[in-house]
Amino acid sequence: MMHLEEMLAFNRKFVAEKGYEAYETDSIPNKRMVIFTCMESRLIELLHRALNLQNGDVKMVKNAGAIIRKPFDSVMKSILVAVYKLQAEEITVIGHHDCGMSQVDINALTEEMSKRGIPDETLNALTHAGIDFEEEFHGFETVEESVQQSVQIIRKHPLLPSGVKVHGLVIDPGTGKVDVVTKDV
Repeated sequence: MMHLEEMLAFNRKFVAEKGYEAYETDSIPNKRMVIFTCMESRLIELLHRALNLQNGDVKMVKNAGAIIRKPFDSVMKSILVAVYKLQAEEITVIGHHDCGMSQVDINALTEEMSKRGIPDETLNALTHAGIDFEEEFHGFETVEESVQQSVQIIRKHPLLPSGVKVHGLVIDPGTGKVDVVTKDV
């Protein structure tokens, strides 16, 4: 059975047995916080446990590497909606050690795309259309610098109201230890 089929079978049982009742909450985050973090699978439960987060405590936004490069991308849109519509008062960027986005090899990535069936013509057409694979997919040297960069983009955003605190943390996916990179006071 495919993994999706297993998940859907579990979901039918979960709903029938009213397993959702233990997680009922409203859409306003209890801690009035947005956490922007990496899509890293090791953090799915660890991050919540390491920071004592319960269902409904925060709004969670994720992408590869917890990287914001453009001030009007979908991550910033999600953060701004959380601030203006969902009463978030703090934003915390959380990167992690041993991230797959650190030191991404663009040539190896595009080679893998070719191996997986993306025609060279498509890659060339995108490049000629102005898509810069280096700009779109490059990673970072240190997770601390990457977190600081994302924090600065958020802090300097022209639509972020004053008074919203923006913090930067790094978590160790092996131990759950969290270190502060930058903290608003």
